[in-house]
Amino acid sequence: MTTAPAVRPLRTWSVLDGARRKPNEYETVTGRFHYHFGRQPAPFDLDPDSPINRWYLRYREGSPLRGVDWEAFRDPAQLNYRRYIALQHDREIYAEGVVDHFEALDADAGLNPAWVGLLGRLYLPARYLFHVLQITSLYVGQLGPSAYVTNAAFFQAADELRALQWVAYRAKALSLVHGADLADSKITRRFWEDDPAWQPVRETLERLLLAYDWAEAFTVLNLVVKPALDTLLKTAFADLADANGDGLTAQLLRESGVDSSRSQAWSAAVARHAIAQQPDNILVIAAWEDTWRPRTEKTVAGLAALFTDAPNPATPAEVAATVAATTAAFRASWSGEAEPA
Repeated sequence: MTTAPAVRPLRTWSVLDGARRKPNEYETVTGRFHYHFGRQPAPFDLDPDSPINRWYLRYREGSPLRGVDWEAFRDPAQLNYRRYIALQHDREIYAEGVVDHFEALDADAGLNPAWVGLLGRLYLPARYLFHVLQITSLYVGQLGPSAYVTNAAFFQAADELRALQWVAYRAKALSLVHGADLADSKITRRFWEDDPAWQPVRETLERLLLAYDWAEAFTVLNLVVKPALDTLLKTAFADLADANGDGLTAQLLRESGVDSSRSQAWSAAVARHAIAQQPDNILVIAAWEDTWRPRTEKTVAGLAALFTDAPNPATPAEVAATVAATTAAFRASWSGEAEPA
């Protein structure tokens, strides 16, 4: 008499991996977390013709970027909420230490008034810029086709809030030494709304808020606009701050640049994943790039013109070259194309 072999029961993680590999912590709390993607006839358990279902069907499931298994995507940093909080806690401790060091030196008192004026015109209004980047990151995350995409976008939104908060801190700190107007939001808002140098930026970012297709919003934000503006502010303007004796602003911008590098890493990974799974997706991404890159170049040119107002200035051509070189290298990292000579 033969005995049938015992059937090994499936373990709880079998649903996450066909090979029955035990998932790591990142995968356990992220894999197949979304319940509203790929469901028929509509994502949510509501009337299929309800506004939210029609929105997701049109702007997510109906996106031209198709043929991708988004559950197979992985954020290179493999961040979950616990790890992100721990990472940024350590980063905040470092940033606060930098602030304490420069405050002990009373460094702001020694700044050139012309430089302080440029901070008021170029640096402090960047709070509005970072806020739009934050809102759009949240939108990309909200419509993301998997939690692997959503979480990375939401953490990016939190990064933008960090950057915005440090701009607000600098506004208050500078106002205590160089005049209360620097902390007056009405004055800063007038630069954003009326200053000719800011209008190309404002137009581009407000148009970005109307990019409802999730993949277009991701492409424009993470592959085109944000890399250019991050380079302008966190590299070129940080260098300008150093050249004008403002080490605190420079170091805070460069510290925020660590978040930008992580954003570029996961963004490049998303683009490579989409193209690897469906090669024609490069054409979809390129079409959006062709529309948005000229607008982004105008935003860079508008702000770069202000660099000449610094006591120790940089030319707009130098700023544009820095942005162009950095963004070209980033594009090459996901497109598979060689950097331009």
